Amino acid sequence: MAIPLTYNLRNLVVRKTTTTMTALGIGLTVAVLLAILALVGGLRSSLQASGNPLNVLVLRKGTNAELSSGMTRENFQDIKFKRGIATSSSGEPQASLEMVSVINLASVDAPDGINVTLRGLTPTGIGLRDNLKLVAGRWFEPGKREVVVGESIEKRFPDARIGRKLHFGRGDWDVVGIMSVGKGTTNSEIYGDLNQVSADFQRADALSSILARATDPVAAHALINDIKNDPKLNLDAETELEYYQAQTSSGIVIESLGIFVSIIMGVGSSFAAMNTMYAAVARRAQEIGTLRVLGFSRGSILFSFVVESILLAALGGLVGCLLVLPLNGLTTGIGNFITFSEIDFNFRVTAQIMTVGVAFAMLLGAVGGLFPAASASRKEILAALRGI
Repeated sequence: MAIPLTYNLRNLVVRKTTTTMTALGIGLTVAVLLAILALVGGLRSSLQASGNPLNVLVLRKGTNAELSSGMTRENFQDIKFKRGIATSSSGEPQASLEMVSVINLASVDAPDGINVTLRGLTPTGIGLRDNLKLVAGRWFEPGKREVVVGESIEKRFPDARIGRKLHFGRGDWDVVGIMSVGKGTTNSEIYGDLNQVSADFQRADALSSILARATDPVAAHALINDIKNDPKLNLDAETELEYYQAQTSSGIVIESLGIFVSIIMGVGSSFAAMNTMYAAVARRAQEIGTLRVLGFSRGSILFSFVVESILLAALGGLVGCLLVLPLNGLTTGIGNFITFSEIDFNFRVTAQIMTVGVAFAMLLGAVGGLFPAASASRKEILAALRGI
């Protein structure tokens, strides 16, 4: 015969102070875990939203990032007329030669400056970015020192606003527009005219990458193999989606560290739950004896106390979810270990992440409540009735 669940709920209500303190301790542990998962989830979402499976990114063989790649205009001429590349309504190949560099800008969080990605490209390159749109101002004009900045850049860098100037390369660049691409990494980049950017950085024929749009998935796969297997090119290729997915290494390090810290804190929270339940067993010795007299078995008492500990921890898990909810949608930035620049993204506190947090809390409660529950179930009836 099982002990009614209402018995455990009433005990948690009666011990309000102890219940509150224990739940808060577990809640803080869960909040740390959820904050890390929300951060990593936001980073992954941003990177995954940046790729298109039909876009093929071409880099110099042996490199894993546009920043360290080396591409020439001759390479571009060899690539853009390959079979499988889509064409525009005017018949032009949908291929973009681009240059990527980093510049240092002072942000609201780092007055001394943070590396930001600068991309030189042509109007064709702009058209290859799905869902990219202007939210204010206009696009840069070819041949001029004008830039369009991502909306995350505009929010966090005071100088990156329409009407102001950014100093890099050989002079000052006018900010003429703000762009947005939803959750993609383009929000963390600055766009300028390819020829003007490469000239300012003295890289007229030492560019970074080629982005090409394939006609369909089969053509994309064939184009990648064609580029990789051409010994004259010495180039590598992959889908844009695969390229950005590989950059989630920045989040893996943070996620691993956060989980490790959460486990350490979780051990402490388990001991807190254990102490709470041991104290409950000591105070309720006569109740335990009465339950045995009423016919409840040792197994029922063991199960009941474990359930009570899990309920207590679940309450802590809900507290942790409430503590971390204000972070949802908050914009932050993280250094990319591959591009050496900052990626801005939003914390994403999803229902799945909160479910993980509550499950983690309940696991802590089960571990912390098992030994006190075993102690309660082993009590002899007469000793328990005497309060021993």
